Parts: sequence; C-alpha cells; structure tokens
Amino acid sequence: MSKTNLSDYIDAGAAKIPADLVITGGTLINVITGEYYKADVAIYDERIVAVEKDVTDYVGPHTKKIDATGKYLAPGLIDCHIHVECSKLSMTRFAQAILPHGTTSIVSGLDEYISVIGIDGLKEIFKEIDNLPFNVIWGLPYKTPYTIPRSTISYDVTAKDHAKIQRDPRCFGVWETVRESVETKDPDTMKVLELAEQNHQPIFGCSPMARGKALNQYLMSGVSVDHESYSHEEFLEKARKGIHTVIRESAVTKFLNENIKSITENVAGVARHTSFCSDDVNATNILSVGHIDHMVRLAIKDGVSPMTAIQMATINAAEAYHIDDRLGSIAPGKRADILLVDHPGTFNVETVISQGCLVYADQQEQFDFKVPDRSPQLTSTVHRQSLVASDFQYKTDHADGAALVETINSIGPFVRKRRDVELPVENGIIKPDANQDVALVSVVERYGINGNVSHGFISGWSFKKGAIATTAAPDDNNMVVAGVNYEDMALAANKLIEQGGGQIVVVDGHVVANLPLPIAGICSDLPVQELAKQEKALQEGAREIGSKLPDPIFYLSFLPITAIPDLAITDGGNVDYTQLKYFNPVLN
Repeated sequence: MSKTNLSDYIDAGAAKIPADLVITGGTLINVITGEYYKADVAIYDERIVAVEKDVTDYVGPHTKKIDATGKYLAPGLIDCHIHVECSKLSMTRFAQAILPHGTTSIVSGLDEYISVIGIDGLKEIFKEIDNLPFNVIWGLPYKTPYTIPRSTISYDVTAKDHAKIQRDPRCFGVWETVRESVETKDPDTMKVLELAEQNHQPIFGCSPMARGKALNQYLMSGVSVDHESYSHEEFLEKARKGIHTVIRESAVTKFLNENIKSITENVAGVARHTSFCSDDVNATNILSVGHIDHMVRLAIKDGVSPMTAIQMATINAAEAYHIDDRLGSIAPGKRADILLVDHPGTFNVETVISQGCLVYADQQEQFDFKVPDRSPQLTSTVHRQSLVASDFQYKTDHADGAALVETINSIGPFVRKRRDVELPVENGIIKPDANQDVALVSVVERYGINGNVSHGFISGWSFKKGAIATTAAPDDNNMVVAGVNYEDMALAANKLIEQGGGQIVVVDGHVVANLPLPIAGICSDLPVQELAKQEKALQEGAREIGSKLPDPIFYLSFLPITAIPDLAITDGGNVDYTQLKYFNPVLN
C-alpha cells in the first residue's frame, strides 16, 4: 500500500472521502464475536472503511448502494488448500466458476504450473490473477518434485529459490511440506524449514495417516497447518497437538462427514481451529454442488452451528494462514469481500462482492471475465516424439509361460494397495488380462529431458478394451497412459502429444472423447459449463471401456502421487510408498 493510498484510506475511514459503495439494511454475521446484528457497511477502493448501524455520513453523490434488507452479510469464503490447476480451468475460468459460490480467496502453491513452466513462468499466471477480483494466497512449494524417489519435471524448486522468494510480498508461506521429506531429513527441505523459521513464514503441511511418534516427529519441523486426515481420530489427535486442522472435501475424496465427528461427537472446541479446503475439484463438481459454500452446508447438516460453520470457512482460515489482517471478517481495514446470503442456516449465496467489486448478483455475472492472450511458453509444453504400440509392452527375458506380478490396486482415489496376479507371457511380453481385471499403465516423460517411459500393472479398473491418457497428472504432470490395447494406448498418447496435452479415451482405434488442455498441458480456457460437458464425455468414454470407478480420469491423474498409500508409478518406475523406493512389479 502506498503512502498516498494509506492517507486516503484513513480519510475514508473518517468519512472525509465518500465511499464507493455502501450496503444497507442487512444483518451482519460477525465471525469475530459470533454475533448477528443489523449493520451497514461502507467500502472505499477495495477496502471496508465502516461497519455501523448507519453509514449515511459515508455516502456521497456518486456512492453506489446495495439494499440488503432481509439478507445476511458474510465474509468471503476461503479455500485453505487447493491445486487449482487440477480443476483443468485456467485462473480466469476458475475464478469465474467459484466466485458465484462465495469463494473469494484460495490458498495455493500453483505447484502444478511450476512443474511445467517453472517459477519464472508464474509471472504470466500472476499477471492474469492481478486482473481478477479474486485473492490467491500463494505459498512457495517446499520443493518440487514432491515425489520420492524424484520424478522428472521441468523445474525443481530448491532452498535457493526459498532464500530469494520467501520475503517476496507475494509469498505467504511454505506450501505442501510432505511428512516423508521431514522423516528422511532431506537436506534441502531442512534448509527450507530453517529459512521459514528465520523469515517467520508459516509452514503448510501434508501428513496423511500420521499418528503418534510419526506425528510428533513431523510437528517438530514447525508445520502449523495440515489438510490430510483420513479419520476423525487422526484429525482430533492433530488438533490436540496444536496443528490447525483442515477438513478436505474434494471432487473424489470426501472426508467432511468423517472428520467433522471430531467436533460433533468429541470436542466442540476443535472447531475454533478448523477450516475447509477442496484440494482438488473439477468443473462438474462445482456446477453440481458448489464449492466452499457446499462444505458450510454439509457441516451444518452434520450438526455444526451455522455460525461455527461460517467461522470455519472465513476467520479460522484467515488466522491459520496469518492473513486475518486483511481477510476473513467484515471489519474496517479488511478487504471488501462480502457475501449476501439468504440465511446462515441454509447459506445460499445470492450476491458476491470481491475486492470491493460487485461480481455476482441476481444470478448474473456483474464482472467481465476476459481470457488473456497466452504465450508460447505456456502453450507449447509437450516435447515428445511419437510413440508406437510396442513402446507400451512390458517386456521380459522369458519367451513364454506365466509371470507373477504386483499390481497397483485402486480401492479408492487415495488408497492403493498391492494385489498379486499371475499373467500370461507370450513372445517375451507380459500381457494384460481383462478377465483378471489387470491393465497396463505407463508414465511417459513429456518435457524432452530424458525420454523416460515406465511400465506397470493396475487393477481395480475393470478395463475390457481401449485406453485412457492424461497429461494433467500431479505431482509432475507427465503423461499417464493406461489400457489393455497397445495400439489404443499409442494412439491416445500421440494425440495428446500432437495437441499439446489433454485427456483422452480411445476405443478400437477411435477417439471417443478428447479434452485438449493447451495451457501447460494441464488447463483450458473453456467456460466451466463447456468443460463440464467434456468431462462427462470422458466419463462416458471410460464407461465404454468398462471402468466402474467413480472418476477414472481423476484416478489416473493421481497414480504418480507417491505420497498416496501404498503404491504409485512415476516416469522413474513403480514406487512403494511404505519403503520410499522403486520396486520391480515382476515378482517371479
């Protein structure tokens, strides 16, 4: 804030400068004190300058007015942890999609972009964000890639980056510090944590299933926030040990009903240090249920009071990330992110003001969301020669017979267990077997760095024919291809290479669904409604090849995440999470 602006804000607070906008007649949801009462609000240049019974003194000849009679005023909602790129929506389209649901701020590492375009490439993304009425609280990833062992990406974040960037005004903390890097005392991670302590930067954590000594060990790193709890017992233990616990409800991982039990069935006080996140959402999910507003309604349905649920989505989140000086409540000096809702108990968002701008009202957009021009740096990110069918075959030294293999068995989007299956070997090639529910999977390095292609076996997918593929695949966003037909796998991969990224389903030599993702190979400028149609087509295509999973493309994209228990696959090979090392899927 410049000195000139500060002076103007001080004068605006004293009503010496007229407000740009006033909201009158509403009932304030004061999340700071837990009260409801009548109050008017005055806004000047993106900031709240007054919250009073009457703001008549702040009205000038050009002041705009919003009548909130019969409505409740809530602070803008905050998503405490989201890989926004996993929505496949560009920043502009994502903001356009979730602002009508009242989410005015997100906490994100933009790490999926970094894996493809590096930190310098984020300048283009930040420029896009700056033109939106939308707050992105950015934390620099503790390192990239997150994968253990290390997979291939285009840019590695290191402690040297943190030494330069942690003091940057854009940086609000250290993002997604996974427990395994603390457990192994990764030297670069240790340096990043030391820098965070010196710079008073909060450390955002990720420690699924951490309990007891493992959790104690992890908390010694200085982590203050965690969004990964698989049970309410785990959630409660983390809360009791001083961590700010975040409930996750993503498009495919739905933990709210389980985690909320730590509040409704155990200790009500846990709620004061709990907030919400979506982690990963898609267009279909946003259109069908909403965003953080949906989590508020779910919490209320599960027995949390409306005030408490709204606090969890606003002031709690702001305090957890040390941004409550600017966000999370409706008070003088705070950013003017204000929602008009029908009632706290039903929490239907009707009007959205973000950064002092009227964004959504009367079920209509009030802001012109313009997609920016994209540079070649952002749109030409797939560097790979064409592949042939034999590139996807799992070859062995044995000509014929059978092979016992270890498959990655998906029994949930974030649970993968070992399943051993005997497969036929013909002419030195281990064949997939649809009858035993075993398909092939390959991860193809797509940055033109080393040409890696790894191979493995997956089960739990019910593939009968065809192939699916994606270049949107955190944490490294290499190309993941799965199927039971080599030719279809090659066709799927080559189509994505040709168009610069995307998600695709191929059956019997025909492309039955294809979603191009030209922005870094992971995102699109399609409007949310159109993207949702494409997601539906991909779902239908996956059903055609036999998959019964809730969202096969989403499951496929998560296969390279090594922090998901117990197994994963990256371009480097098959990974055993429990051992943090590669394994050979051919057992005998």
